[in-house]
Amino acid sequence: MKKRYLLFTAFLLCVFTQTAFAGNPDRQGEAGAYELLMNPWARSTGLHGMVTARIRGVEAMRVNPAGLGFTRKTEIIAAHSFYLQGTSIGLNAFGIGQRLGKSGVIGVSIMAIDFGEMPVTTTDQPEGTGTTFSPSFFNIGISYAYVFDEKISVGATVRLVSESISNATASAVALDAGIQYVTGPKKNVKIGISLRNIGSKMRFSGEGLSFTGNAPDPDDEDYQLQISQKPAGYELPSQLNIGFAYDVYMGNADRNRLTFIGNFTSNSFGTDNFGAGVEYGFREMFMVRAGYRADPGYFNADDQKPVYTGLSGGVSLNVPVKKGSETRIGVDYSYRHSNPFNGSHNVGLRFNL
Repeated sequence: MKKRYLLFTAFLLCVFTQTAFAGNPDRQGEAGAYELLMNPWARSTGLHGMVTARIRGVEAMRVNPAGLGFTRKTEIIAAHSFYLQGTSIGLNAFGIGQRLGKSGVIGVSIMAIDFGEMPVTTTDQPEGTGTTFSPSFFNIGISYAYVFDEKISVGATVRLVSESISNATASAVALDAGIQYVTGPKKNVKIGISLRNIGSKMRFSGEGLSFTGNAPDPDDEDYQLQISQKPAGYELPSQLNIGFAYDVYMGNADRNRLTFIGNFTSNSFGTDNFGAGVEYGFREMFMVRAGYRADPGYFNADDQKPVYTGLSGGVSLNVPVKKGSETRIGVDYSYRHSNPFNGSHNVGLRFNL
């Protein structure tokens, strides 16, 4: 078993080393499927998703799949995001994680974007035809994580990505992989690394890329052909995350926990960013958190910063269904400042069985 872990770790380190400095701000805007970078979960977004080292359970499938391995038994989460207030866009997500045996955990998660109804326009009717359509953007992932000696967890996610409108579609397969290491006298030191969104190119196809044109015959102007355009493919927004977390326990029976986190993200199609945060937990029943994320590529006040830089915060309530029971019901909420628009609100409901 240890040999398998060493081989897997060596593989991850090789991949991470080759991609850690692959980013280039000059490539910004060349990737697509940026919904893969949207986080619908309320608990992790309270810290801007900078929880590579400490994230646990179903939410880990979005940030670092290795954290799924610390699921106690069964976890079910549903969440909704009021994304960038003023855009009328919503994110809906559902996930479930189930322990298999002593050390393995399997999970499934799905996220869909609700754009609402959009008017259909044409070159002849730019103000609208009177009909509407709704884009369909969703992705579904299957994850597996394994914990070695209750200290080292490795995990991977295979995710199907789909984007479609009424007359054109695109799809791809993405891979996430990660590792978490726990040490310290009270397992209070945590280190995490994850590599996300490595996969095939996406390319649109469908009737929306076809049009009717005249045949290239000057003697037969009435003869028309259905002409199909060949669109260019685009890459997925891959990124590398490296995180650190340190827990400080206080009070009788360590009822009070104060966690400090730090995180660095290297984006292959944009500038890198980093940030830090803190979370307070009382008996793991009540938690409040706050974080700050910065982008060193935009320190100039005249530059247009990414939408999510600055403060974030959240709160969680996680209570047992009855005294002494390990079955818990949790409610999570988070807010992230954004510029422009009026920030994003995330709410979630979780069941730990």
